[in-house]
Amino acid sequence: MSKQLLRNYTLEMLTPRLYFSLILLFLFCSLQDALALSTKYRCTWQDDPATSMVIGWHQQSGSQPVVYFDLVDWGSDRQNYAYQQSPDRVVQYRGMNNHFVRLKNLNPNTVYYFIIVDSEGSSKRMSFKTAPDLPNERLSIIAGGDSRNHRTARRAANLMVSKLRPHFVLFGGDMTGGDNTAQWRNWFDDWQNTISADGRLTPIIVARGNHEYSNETLINLFDIRSQGVYYALNFGGNLLRVYTLNSLIASGGDQKEWLAADLANYQDQVWKITQYHYPIRPHTRNKRERNGQLRHWASLFYDHQVNLSVESDAHVVKTTYPIRPSRAPGSDEGFIRDDERGTVFVGEGCWGAPIRRNNDDKKWTRNSGSFNQFKWIFVSEYGMEVRTVKTDNALQIKEVDPYDIFTAPTGLQIWQPSNGPVIEIPRRYSSTLPQPVFVSNSNKPMPTAEVVDLVATVTADKVVINWNARNEYHNRVSYQLQRSLDGENFQPIGDIPGQGKSVGNYYEIADAATIKSSPSTKLAYRLKITNGYGQTSYFNAKMIGVTALGWGEYEKIETDNNGLVKVQYKLQDASQKVHIFMVSPIEEEVTSSIYLNQKKGNYLKSIDMSHLPSGPYLLNIKSDQHLIGQYHIVK
Repeated sequence: MSKQLLRNYTLEMLTPRLYFSLILLFLFCSLQDALALSTKYRCTWQDDPATSMVIGWHQQSGSQPVVYFDLVDWGSDRQNYAYQQSPDRVVQYRGMNNHFVRLKNLNPNTVYYFIIVDSEGSSKRMSFKTAPDLPNERLSIIAGGDSRNHRTARRAANLMVSKLRPHFVLFGGDMTGGDNTAQWRNWFDDWQNTISADGRLTPIIVARGNHEYSNETLINLFDIRSQGVYYALNFGGNLLRVYTLNSLIASGGDQKEWLAADLANYQDQVWKITQYHYPIRPHTRNKRERNGQLRHWASLFYDHQVNLSVESDAHVVKTTYPIRPSRAPGSDEGFIRDDERGTVFVGEGCWGAPIRRNNDDKKWTRNSGSFNQFKWIFVSEYGMEVRTVKTDNALQIKEVDPYDIFTAPTGLQIWQPSNGPVIEIPRRYSSTLPQPVFVSNSNKPMPTAEVVDLVATVTADKVVINWNARNEYHNRVSYQLQRSLDGENFQPIGDIPGQGKSVGNYYEIADAATIKSSPSTKLAYRLKITNGYGQTSYFNAKMIGVTALGWGEYEKIETDNNGLVKVQYKLQDASQKVHIFMVSPIEEEVTSSIYLNQKKGNYLKSIDMSHLPSGPYLLNIKSDQHLIGQYHIVK
C-alpha cells in the first residue's frame, strides 16, 4: 500500500488492528526514504592509485545516484561535502545494477569520506585512502585467491582484511564457483566484511581465474579497463609496480609482448610483483604444470628482476626460495635456486576454496602446507617481507592501529614453518653484489627507524657515542641515549630528535661525566627509539664494551684516506692457516681473511675497511688457532 493511499484513509474508517499495521507500513516507508538501497560496495583502480579511485556498487533501487566526497568527514550531511560526481559507467550484469564512479585528481596518501545519495536517500558514510606517491612510505598488501566454495572461510578471510587494513588486496581469481548471478551476489555481500569498523573500504586488484568464465566478468564487476585483463599499476612513485596477468588466455603473443615491453620501460622500479591464477609449478599433484607460463613469463621475471610472484588455483600453501628458469644440474621441474637474482613464488589460493594436499614439493620449495590463508606483504625502500596469515580465527582478532598498520594485532596467527615466519627479501642495489633472500625467525615488524650501528669510543676524558640510522619516514622519530653502570639499570643522558631522512642520519653524543669520575667503570649504552606514533623500541640493550675499547696496550694504526690499513706479522714456523679478523666495539666480527699454507717469515697485509663505519676496531691475527698479534685500528 502506498503512502498516498494511506493519506486517503480517515481514522474513522480504520479498525485498531488495521490502523496499527498502517502506522508500521508508514514508518517502514519513511525508513526507506532515509536509507538509499545501494549495496555491494567495492573500490579499485584504473589509473594512478595515488590520485584516483573507482567506487563501485549495486544500485538496488532509487535513481540518479551521486557520490558526495570530501577530505572532511561530514557524516550523512550531503550539503557539507565539497565534491560530488555521478556514475561514469552503469552496467547490468550478474543480476546487479553495477554503478562505477571514477574519481581523479585526488591527493596522494589521503583519506576521503563519501556517501552515495539517490532519489530514496543516503548510504552509510564510508571512506577510502589513496595510495602513497613517495617511495619512502611503507606499503601493506594482502594477496591471495580462490574464495569460491566455503562462505564461512571466505567471510573469515574477508573479515581479516578489515582487521589488518592494508593499502590494497591482490586477488588471484576464482571468486565464485560457477560465475552465476546468485554466487556473485553472495560474493559481494561477503566482500562487505572487508570494510573496517570505521567504514574504510580496501581497494582490490583482481586477476581472472578459471572459474571466471570470461574476461567480461571482471570488466563488468570491477570496471577493469584492459580488455585482456592484464595490466600494471605503480605504487609509491618508483617503489613498486604490480603486474596482473591473465592465465586464461595465451601466455605468449600479445600478452607476452606487452609484459616484455612494460618491464623494459619500468627498469627503475625498486620492486616488482606479479599476480596470476595458475601456478607455474603447483604444489599438489591434482593440478597440471603450466609450461607455457614457464616458457613465456618466468624468463622475463628473471631478466627484469621480478622479486615476488603470487599464484593461486591449487588450494595449497607454498613459499619458495628465489628461483630462476634452468635445466642445469641441480634444477627441478625447470627451476633452480638463485639467491642473487631469482624470484620468490608464493601461493596458492586458500581463501575459501576446498583445501587440497600439499604433496608435490620441489628441491627449491621453502615450505608448504594446507590451510586457509593469505599472504601479508610489507614493502619498503630497503626490503620486502612476506608472512602467511591463517584466517580462520578472524573473529578473535582486533583491528590494527590505523596509525600503525605494520604491527600484528594480538592473536593473529602467522604461519610458523621450519624456516621461520617471515621471508625477507633485501633490496638488490647492484646485480654484481649478491643480496640473498633470508628468513627471520622474529615475528616483529621492523621499527620505524632502523639503527645501522651504535659505537662508543673512549678518549682521555669522555666516551663519544655515535650511530647511523635509516628508514626515518618522518621527522617525528626521536632518540634517547641511556647509560648503565651495571648493565641492567639504565638512565637517560641525552635526547636527540630524528633528522627524518631515508638514509644518512648521523648522530653523536659525548658522555664526559662518568669517565671523569669513575674511569675504570664498565659502562653500557643503549638507544631508546620512539616512532611518530609514540611506540618505543631499543637498540643494543647490552654492554657496548667500553672497557674492551681501552686498547692502549696494542699498537694503534689509522687507515689511509681510502679506508685501507696495512698490518705486519711474523711467522716463526710454517702455518697451515692464518686467520686475520677484525671486531667492532660490540665484539662483532666485521672482516675476515684466511691465508693457507704460509711459510716461515715476515708478512705485510692490506685490510679494506672502506665499507665500515668510522670508529675503533680490534684486529686479531691467529696462526693455527694461536694468537700472534693484535692491533688497535682507528678509521
